[in-house]
Amino acid sequence: MGSNSASDPNNGSGKKTKNAATATASTTSGYMMKMPPLADRRSVAEQLCQTCSGPIYSQGLETFRVPMALYEVNRARVVQAMLERYGSRARGLVLLEGGKQTTRYDTDHEPVFRQESYFHYLFGASQYSDCYGVLSLPEGEATLFVPTWGVDVETMCGASPEFESVKKDLGLERVFGVGELKAFLEREMNRLSGDNVYEGGMNSKEEKKNGETSPKLYLLKGLNTDSGNFATPASFDGISQFADVRDEDSLFPIIAECRVTKTPAEIDLMRYTNWISSMAHVEVMRAAKPGMMEYQLESLFQHHTYTHGGCRHMSYTCICACGPNAKILHYGHAGRPNSRLLASTDIALLDMGAEYHCYASDITCSFPVGGAFTEDQRAIYESVLAAQVSVLRELRPGVSWKEMHREAEREILKGLIECGVLKSGKDADKVVEDMLHADLGAIFMPHGMGHLIGIDTHDVGGYAAGTPQRSTRPGLRKLRTARDIEEGMVLTVEPGCYFIDPLLDMALSNEEQKRFFNTDRLSDFRGFGGVRLEDDVRVTADGCENLTLCPRAADEVTMVMKGGAWPPDKDVMPELKRAWAVCKDGKMKMLDIKP
Repeated sequence: MGSNSASDPNNGSGKKTKNAATATASTTSGYMMKMPPLADRRSVAEQLCQTCSGPIYSQGLETFRVPMALYEVNRARVVQAMLERYGSRARGLVLLEGGKQTTRYDTDHEPVFRQESYFHYLFGASQYSDCYGVLSLPEGEATLFVPTWGVDVETMCGASPEFESVKKDLGLERVFGVGELKAFLEREMNRLSGDNVYEGGMNSKEEKKNGETSPKLYLLKGLNTDSGNFATPASFDGISQFADVRDEDSLFPIIAECRVTKTPAEIDLMRYTNWISSMAHVEVMRAAKPGMMEYQLESLFQHHTYTHGGCRHMSYTCICACGPNAKILHYGHAGRPNSRLLASTDIALLDMGAEYHCYASDITCSFPVGGAFTEDQRAIYESVLAAQVSVLRELRPGVSWKEMHREAEREILKGLIECGVLKSGKDADKVVEDMLHADLGAIFMPHGMGHLIGIDTHDVGGYAAGTPQRSTRPGLRKLRTARDIEEGMVLTVEPGCYFIDPLLDMALSNEEQKRFFNTDRLSDFRGFGGVRLEDDVRVTADGCENLTLCPRAADEVTMVMKGGAWPPDKDVMPELKRAWAVCKDGKMKMLDIKP
């Protein structure tokens, strides 16, 4: 794992940026701001990540050891980006509210806690609920506020978190009780202001300082363009006291953009989640057989990732769609609870990924339940595989994600021509382009070809301000981002081909689309379901690296189902760019598996 440049707020690619320290020295109200050691702080954190030193998160045994310095680097990136965007105006305190421990409906049952993603990105506090976190600008010092409990709660749930222990475990500057938050904010804002404006709740207009130089309380508020939901600002009893310095506009675009590209330490953690999830997919392939239930495949995956990987959480609800269920893109949710009996003629489409320390994986495998592909199953499978290979071949910084989607559609349509579902002509390439123009690709792949992934499965920043906006065209409008690709992004590459009756019927009633079909041959695929292949891919300086390590060639799939060894001795598909690795002694070790 390579070190980031200490002056790079984005992804460690070595691109030159302004030195953060030069943007922060100023004199305000007689208070001389000392030069923050931000570059040094980040450099030390990167070294700790490289050597996996300092405070470590681990689930024990052979599970991955996460250096908590990863989050120190994240904090430094956000602070540096704030300084570069807003200059000397970026003074004050960032305040985030962590995730809450909820209960189920009107009961006292507590679902397993999972930290709020932005909070985790800055503080790495995956196991602590009902917290607040503060990040100082321009110094970049982190303070966590954890709840303290009375004897009744401690009797049921154990002792309150010990401040020094939490500080040591997370590698933070300070840890206090939640009850001290208001006083801390007053004290720090007074220090940054050089006066006592906030003492005793004073916030009159006369006491406001110049908006260009006075410190701000930066709160997180913004639209998640993927979900349509909003990140909500921190709230606590007494926050109204800081109304005059409240800033809900500046932080969200900065932190969301920082999350778009990943640091080497984040990549290493995602390499682990992909490794353990890939190995779990292999175990499920080996175990699957006619007569099992879909939910048993889900159970086997969860068992492997938790038992052998320490992954308590799944990145999303497991999709175990077999036979005709594979045409339901998000099967496995309420009303479709992975409850079908597997038949020997089924194709299984399993979309499952575990998360570790809140970092996700998102992997889909498709395979014949009976252990061998029929001719038609293999034809569809290999058209989807060809689409995945074609995208991986072209994926690099600067390319359009929309064009990658079109490339996947192009290969799938070619495969459908080869197996006779669609008609060709004298100029086959032109026919395919005519099909794309008629939006026929969206009939067979009615979802986006992939998405950003990180702390969230559908990670943030897809349609951020200043980036290409969502297309209105069928297929393309389903993309979760339309951005041009950047080094350091991690995206899923997930082409698929499905036979969805309502969409097929719609196409057959559309004269522009109907002319491409061989309707008799199409009838052979009614009830087929579908095939999807999904890998998580890191964008490098000159191409990409595939973090997912699943069997992909059709012969690899059937070999593994018969009990063959995995990882293999030989890479039969180097064009998939799989970066072979294994977790050993809590660290990811690269394997030398050659073609």
